[in-house]
Amino acid sequence: MRLLLDTHAFLWWLDGDRRMSRKARALVADDDNEVLVSAASVWEITTKARLGKLPRALAVATDVPAAMASQGFTPLSITTAHAQRAGSLPGPHRDPFDRMLVAQADLEGLPVVSIDAVFEAYRVTRLW
Repeated sequence: MRLLLDTHAFLWWLDGDRRMSRKARALVADDDNEVLVSAASVWEITTKARLGKLPRALAVATDVPAAMASQGFTPLSITTAHAQRAGSLPGPHRDPFDRMLVAQADLEGLPVVSIDAVFEAYRVTRLW
């Protein structure tokens, strides 16, 4: 199975944070699954670390691709189709990073590993 990690799920995985559900940890740990991390998450981590909103992620923010590679995770680039879909999504949810993950999950047919139920409002499969 191919899985798209929400930004917090990626960071929690790296930290071994117990807020990550057992099911989510098992899915990410399963070698049969391909785990993807969006360029939107890289953007979110580096932006929020720079702004002081993710002080625990400063080390990761210095080289997110290396952190991804150390775990065997696959980068997911943002395409023009993803950008158009994210920009045209209905609803009041304003977080640009979540909107991009919704668009990518929708267009690529990926479930999202996330604690955030907002994905379900967009009929994207959420695993937690």
